[in-house]
Parts: sequence; structure tokens; C-alpha cells
Amino acid sequence: MKRQFIPLFATLTLTASMVFAAGDHGHAVKQDGAILSDADASKIAAFDILGAHAHRNANTVTFHMTTNGVAGSDVPTATGAVGGSDVLSYVWPTSLDPSSVGFEGGTGILALAATSHPDFDDTPLYDENLDGDPSNDGVIWHSHWVVLSPTEACGAGALAVRDIPEGTTPRLPATWPGFPIFLDSPGFTPIFDGPEIAVNVAFNHDVDLQGAAYDGVTAALRVNANIHSPLLCVVDVFDVASGDLSLPGRLD
Repeated sequence: MKRQFIPLFATLTLTASMVFAAGDHGHAVKQDGAILSDADASKIAAFDILGAHAHRNANTVTFHMTTNGVAGSDVPTATGAVGGSDVLSYVWPTSLDPSSVGFEGGTGILALAATSHPDFDDTPLYDENLDGDPSNDGVIWHSHWVVLSPTEACGAGALAVRDIPEGTTPRLPATWPGFPIFLDSPGFTPIFDGPEIAVNVAFNHDVDLQGAAYDGVTAALRVNANIHSPLLCVVDVFDVASGDLSLPGRLD
């Protein structure tokens, strides 16, 4: 897999209007109001975003992405060790405060992620491959809430999943898997259908979702051997639906 780090996360801003990119697309984007992105033959097709969309019904939000290939068809190669291993992901950064899903408030960028990583399992409550062992199925695509923060140790303009420093006890969701980072394993199952991935997410009824902003990103992360160096860096950004991480999407 060709690695191409694009340090766009440092430019994260919010805008007041929906932005659409023009151009031809390899697959039709079915969702009205999606953030559209041009097809790019130089990118890995399964991570080449054509459209990102989120819509809600009361307190349930469906996060959706259309790609130029078969979504979820590429997974990382196992390394045999957790340190240095890769994580592939479909990510929806949002403007929601991390407290809306149970993290300490004001701690970074709350993002929903669907991930695959064969070298470790971070969903201890769930047995995704139904073999009776909940600790061996990290390669199967699954969902996380993560809190991202700018982290120069990961590279100029890069982000990491926010570390939990030793000795601190920030507020964490009930389904936090025990890793020393702002990571939640809520158990929302990614649904794949050819070029499309969708994740249905439930929020508490007291969370104000009206007008929340979002974007779509495909990316790779890497686990560091040293637990706080930091633990999980964003190392490659394959594509960004808006092109500039302006979070132009809005929930109705």
C-alpha cells in the first residue's frame, strides 16, 4: 500500500454552508445532500471517497460513505505484533463535543470511525466473528468513537487519538475498552454494500444533534511501540470528502 501523508487535519475549521465538489464519479452517490468528491485513479479505490453523508431520525444518525471501489475490501496486513501495526479506517469527523458520547468534554475532535486491524482486538465486549472468543476479531470491520487532537509527535500537522496520561482519570464512556486513549467501542456494526459503508449510531435523547457538522475521511493509523509516544497516530490520509476538512455537512 502506497503511503501518502496529507497533513490536512491541522486546517480543521467549521464553515456555515454546504460545499460540493464537481466532477464525474465512478459510482452514483445515492444520498441527497452528500458532500461529493471527484474520483481519483491514483488513490486506493476502496478509500477513494465519492461522497459522505449523515442523516438522522430523532436520536439515531446514519453515517454513510460511497467509495470508488468496494468499501471494506482492503484490510491491513498482519505484522504479528501490536507495536508498529496498522489500522485502516473510514472516519466521520464531527463538530459534536466529546461529552455527547461520554468522554470528558472539550478534549478534541469527536469522530466516528469504522476500523480494521488484525494485530489486536479493541472490542472486548463483542465477538464479531462469532467463534466464542471476543479477543481475536480485530480484522473484522467494527466501530469506534475516538477523540482526535493535534499531536506534533506524529508529524507536522498530524493528529493522534488523544492519550490518557498515566495517573489521570478523565470521564470515559461505559464501553471504553481499557486502552489508555480516548477510544470507545460502542458496538455499532458497519454495513457494507459494494462501494458503500454505513454505520447506524444511537445517541442519548438529551444530545442536541440539530445542525451538527461532519465530513468524511479515509485514513491509516499506526500503533506505536511506546504506549505514550503517543499510542495511536494518524499516519496517512487517503482522501477527504470536502477536500479541506471544513466539515461542510450538516445534520437536519
